[in-house]
Amino acid sequence: MKERAALRDRFRGKVAIVTGGSSGIGLATVRELCREGASVALTGIEPDLGAAAERDFRREGFDVLFLCGDMADESFCASVVNDTLAKWNRVDFLVNNAFSFVAKGADAARADWERTFQVGPIAYATMAANVAGPMKKAGGGAIVNVSSISARIAQPNRWTYNAAKGAVANLTRCMALDLAPSGIRVNSVSPGWIWTREVEKAAGGDRERWEPVWGEYHMLRRLGETVEVAAAILFLLSSDAAFITGADLPVDGGYQGLGSEGLGSTSQFAGSH
Repeated sequence: MKERAALRDRFRGKVAIVTGGSSGIGLATVRELCREGASVALTGIEPDLGAAAERDFRREGFDVLFLCGDMADESFCASVVNDTLAKWNRVDFLVNNAFSFVAKGADAARADWERTFQVGPIAYATMAANVAGPMKKAGGGAIVNVSSISARIAQPNRWTYNAAKGAVANLTRCMALDLAPSGIRVNSVSPGWIWTREVEKAAGGDRERWEPVWGEYHMLRRLGETVEVAAAILFLLSSDAAFITGADLPVDGGYQGLGSEGLGSTSQFAGSH
């Protein structure tokens, strides 16, 4: 992986909300926003994890606020926006990242479906509706929805998760259309296999063993880092992306571009140019 770019100052004086900001992609996004001058409200469902993240960020001199709650709770979604406004009197950016990883197929119960959609696209929509007014008042803003490669492909026994991520894809386009008159851009990112807690858990903590295996799914032959997804999110939030809305940015190391031949290591054309 290349070294991180030199620190810029794109978000000085701006305020962001990052749901699911106490771990994984969300945590990396909070850190990068803070490094570039933003004040950030981050949400999470695990109080100890969120409090530790808030404490660490403040020790580094960053202006953050941790709000603990469940994104499936409509009243919590409203309170996140209200508490952010109470502290900073504005909202410029929203990163809808928190999601329920319920991956089930025909065995999924109705409760599994409800949980996946409530914490996923329904919460995304609720948060966007709640920030639209404050963003318009602030002169416009930007929203990034964290989608997934799973929104566009079939995977075994993944009806719930893939259907919910698929909903995010079209929700993003609809949001972009309706919020454009308010000066609000809406885009999404679709990560491939990123080294997060879920992936680490699946690997039993053994990255050295499993990364070469899962890396075979990606043209770049490795898993992604959370900071690489965060960098793409920050690009879409920034004025560098001022004429981009309703779009999805794959951050997947070439995952979606591979065909059934995979990396071609067994093909007669392997190594040819």
